[in-house]
Formats: sequence, structure tokens, C-alpha cells
Amino acid sequence: MKHLLKMLDLSKEEITDILNLADQLKYELKHGIPHPHLKGKSLGMIFQKASTRTRVSFETGMYQLGGYPLFLSSSELQIGRGEPVQDTARVLSRYIDGIMIRTFDQYGDIPIINGLTDFSHPCQVLADLMTIREYKGSFDGLKMCYIGDGNNMANSLIVGGLKVGMSVSAATPADYRPAKEVMDFAEGFDCFKITDDPKEAAKDADILLTDVWASMGQEAEAEARRKAFAGYQINDSIMALAKSDALVMHCLPAHREEEITSKVFEEHANEIFEEAENRLHAQKAVMVKLMG
Repeated sequence: MKHLLKMLDLSKEEITDILNLADQLKYELKHGIPHPHLKGKSLGMIFQKASTRTRVSFETGMYQLGGYPLFLSSSELQIGRGEPVQDTARVLSRYIDGIMIRTFDQYGDIPIINGLTDFSHPCQVLADLMTIREYKGSFDGLKMCYIGDGNNMANSLIVGGLKVGMSVSAATPADYRPAKEVMDFAEGFDCFKITDDPKEAAKDADILLTDVWASMGQEAEAEARRKAFAGYQINDSIMALAKSDALVMHCLPAHREEEITSKVFEEHANEIFEEAENRLHAQKAVMVKLMG
């Protein structure tokens, strides 16, 4: 593994190795055991999109690993004055040991970590898988259900869930399906189902996941999306179809009463915020694997 760009690039074994290391790093942090695996290393973090969890978790994680994080806002770089992203990344490759970029594409000659693109959000899904395994013990026999927009989260969850051996169902409106590359991959699995019926997708699910209906950059589509996604909400009627001990997860930020009700969100806040914490541990594992 030279980069982390999308879940499609990872094998089941690589995913498992990352999750095992993330578990170890989480244990060490909770027990005050230092793990300066990246002492003397530096990570450049380029942001062309707003961030809370991505910036804080990468910055904190790099510090805990003994390295140095550099926050690089696009407005403060030459990117903001028209320099192509790939040129900036190639220059930074001469100065630092890794790049985390939250944008639309990635370039560079050193390890590059996708902090989020329109197509993929691998760091979030590694944290999701870590959380599922913590709560359920393993992935064996589990059904994961995603309800909502066929966006970067849907793309990454479908691939990640299938690669680790779960059954995966997804409910999206016909006009908001996941990317063709993802659908082509998923067609090879008998344990995958895509539907426009959230109730059908949620039946007997062990894990339910969702995301906002309008992501960053889609604000102008918000009203049209609210109409298109009416009925694609995780609520009590959906929960009644899932297993009684089903997890509910959300990559955050959540728009309560849109993709998820406040009631369901608060009833499952423990796993949702454990999922958010696990961004830190999963990303530390990725950085050690790529830069250590």
C-alpha cells in the first residue's frame, strides 16, 4: 500500500491490517503507552473543503505519533491563486513525508491520504468498520444497510463492507445511485442488493448507516434533494425492520429530522460518537502504515 485513495484499492488483508493496528493504537492511547512511530516525520494537510473531524483527528493523530502536522488551507497556498493541485503536491513532496488532501483529486510522489473527495471517503469508512467490529466482534454474518444519497460515503461503504465479508444493501433513489465503478464491483457479489425501497434494504440489518442529503458543494440542490429523499430517513419505522440490536451510524455532521430523526440519533449516540472518535485511531494506523 503506497497511498490511500479509495476503498477499491485495498485488499481485505490490508483493511484487516489497518483495523488491527488501529485497535492497538487505541489501546495504547487509552493506557498512556507512547507510540512515537512517526517521530521526525511531517504531514502536510491540504484543505479545499471545510472540515472539523478530518482536520482535528489528523492533526491530533500526527502529534500523538510524534510527528508534525502542517495545516495548509487552499486560501493560503498558491492553489488559491490558480496553481494546479498536482503542482502544489509535487512541490510538497520535496519537503514533507506525506500529504493528506481533502479535495477532488490527488497527486504526488510521497504517500497521499484521501481525506475526502467527491468519489470516496476511505478514512471515514475504515473508522466505520473499526466501530462495527468493536461492537459486533467480527464481520461474519452481518448485514450492513446504507440509506440515502449514492455519494462518496455510499461508494466507500459498499466496497468496504463487501471486502470484509458483510452482506450489503443500499437504498437510494434511482437518480442518485452510487458510482458506476462501485456498482460494477458490487455486481460480483451475491450478498449485495441495491433498491429504491428503504424498508426492503433495512429488513434484518445489523448496521444502519446514512449521510446528509446535500453534501458540500450541493447547497443549490438542497430543496430538490429534500424532495427526492423524502422517505429515505432512518426513523422508528425503519428501526422496527432492522434487528433489535442494530447499530446506527452517521459520518456527521447530521441534519436531524432529515436523513435521521433526533430520537434515533440520540438513542444511538454512543456508537455514532465512538465512530467519530475512531477516525483518530484508524487514520493513525493509515499514517503508520504509509509513513512509518
